[in-house]
Amino acid sequence: MILLQVNQLAKYYGADLILSNIKLELQTRDRVALVGRNGAGKSTLLKIIAGHLSHDGGEIIKPKGVSIGYLAQNTGLESNLSIWDEMLTVFESLRSMEKSLRQLEVSMSDPDAMEDSTRYDRILKEYDELQVRFKEQGGYQYEADIRSILHGLNFHNNSLMISSLSGGQKTRLALGKLLLTKPDILILDEPTNHLDIDTLTWLEQYLQGYDGAILIVSHDRYFLDKVVTQVYEVSRKQIQKFIGNYSAYLDQKAANYERDIKLYEKQQQEVANLQDFIQRNLARASTTKRAQSRRKKLEKMDLLDRPLGDEKSATFSFEIEKQTGNDVLTVDSLAVGYDGQKVSENINMRAFRGESIALVGPNGIGKSTLLKTIIKKLPALAGTIQYGANLAIGYYDQEQAELTSNKRVLNELWDEWPLKNEKEIRTVLGNFLFSGDDVLKIVSTLSGGEKARLALAKLMLEKANVLILDEPTNHLDLDSKEVLENALVDYPGTIIFVSHDRYFINRIATKVLELSSNGSKEYLGDYDYYLEKKLEEEELRALESTNAIKKQTPSDVQERTSYHQDKESKKLERQRKRKLEEIELRIEELEALIQDNDEKLCEPEIFQDHEKVLEINLKNEKAKSELEQLMEEWAELAE
Repeated sequence: MILLQVNQLAKYYGADLILSNIKLELQTRDRVALVGRNGAGKSTLLKIIAGHLSHDGGEIIKPKGVSIGYLAQNTGLESNLSIWDEMLTVFESLRSMEKSLRQLEVSMSDPDAMEDSTRYDRILKEYDELQVRFKEQGGYQYEADIRSILHGLNFHNNSLMISSLSGGQKTRLALGKLLLTKPDILILDEPTNHLDIDTLTWLEQYLQGYDGAILIVSHDRYFLDKVVTQVYEVSRKQIQKFIGNYSAYLDQKAANYERDIKLYEKQQQEVANLQDFIQRNLARASTTKRAQSRRKKLEKMDLLDRPLGDEKSATFSFEIEKQTGNDVLTVDSLAVGYDGQKVSENINMRAFRGESIALVGPNGIGKSTLLKTIIKKLPALAGTIQYGANLAIGYYDQEQAELTSNKRVLNELWDEWPLKNEKEIRTVLGNFLFSGDDVLKIVSTLSGGEKARLALAKLMLEKANVLILDEPTNHLDLDSKEVLENALVDYPGTIIFVSHDRYFINRIATKVLELSSNGSKEYLGDYDYYLEKKLEEEELRALESTNAIKKQTPSDVQERTSYHQDKESKKLERQRKRKLEEIELRIEELEALIQDNDEKLCEPEIFQDHEKVLEINLKNEKAKSELEQLMEEWAELAE
């Protein structure tokens, strides 16, 4: 069933065109992502669809009775009620029906009503009808639904007053209240902000099973890959649809561009050939008719525009002035917190040169507090931190708290690096997408994404050999995140960072430090390895729990042996699947390379050059040989 259609929608802000000819459709159980650069108009489009903004052209068609639920970015729930009482307000109609049922029950037990059979039958019929409606609308499970949502969003004390909660908690609560309303169309603008990894995982599972349609803006690639099945890209005021998750969208987009550029270049070559023939033959009597025929063909030809490709991206890298020693940081039995109150304790960590350490754990466990303690913004409450030789620490604050000045963007950098000339400062800012009059903006008026890019520009100029990063991907669009990832992968120093972006952690981390109420634990590897080890630990704990209940008998020994064998087989199976995926990816690359080389061999400028033909044939033979070996290996693993 079609729940919503957007046709040829346009939006202006003053005289500036923001969106043009936008087409979008939502059907029942669609999972749609809206992607694009910061400032492309994604949030504007969501607000228009939700009815919070007007549009200047086109139409939005929605069948009568279709409900829309909309959560804007950083929408905090404001209320004077407790968490539980506020959630109950979602079900006012059910609670009213419940109250009516209780009143009817009292009426049915009234002796006078029982003596009057007509009156009693009327009450009984009304009670039966109301009870059926109450049950159909979820009257017997709404309290369980509230508990489930609040537990999933990490609220365990539901008697707390909402006014006492932090901004992030209020945002999570606003999401929870919206999920309880279960609208036909759920519109979420950056719902993953303020969610820790466990809560993110729960939300993914919840949305995968959601009965209505979902329209999401998110900069969390891992989240999008898990949830969505369609992607609409907003770029240059236009919109384009792709089928599949975010990774599939990237592949399709790249393939489309490659196809379009080949078609364009092929047509340009054809045009050049026609123009050359016309020029050489039009004046000759014997060939003028053929030249005229080609000129007509050229005039009728529908010329293609050169594919625009991606919009301009930020370009930067992090360099260092001097290298640290091998031992960068040693944390021993550390306790951290505020105003003498411990948030986390018994933290142990060693950081070596070149490592990239991800700090993970639930919200409120002390990850950001630990970073601030390392950079000496907060005092350690117990334990020690030993710093290595030649450390130059650069710090990125997730709140960009230090970027609140009334300076212009240009002066924010120039005042700190006065020995650089204006051209150098403008070049740096240009690399971070501040061009022209952008550098004259007042820092305090910048958007979250602009402040994030400015903070990264300052960090780059510091040339620190240790980077302490607190949620560096917050406020960055997906393209800027990828640029940051690449810069950090190539960074020659040491990185200690906090992030809830699992894709980002997986690309950057060489070690994961998990903080918990009991202290800390190190995992040597990326995020996927960390998850694998956590799964193994849970399986082991489950067996130990079972053994604690049972008496030790020979059968227990056999069970333990069986468990370890089963664990090993599961590990091998995971390794097999991962190897298969790697092989399949390489096979796709080789097949594309061979196809590309075969196409090149058909091009006149190539097949007439014997050296190039020989070179391409050698590359193809090598690729085909590798492909054959991989196909054999794939067949063995797939059995």
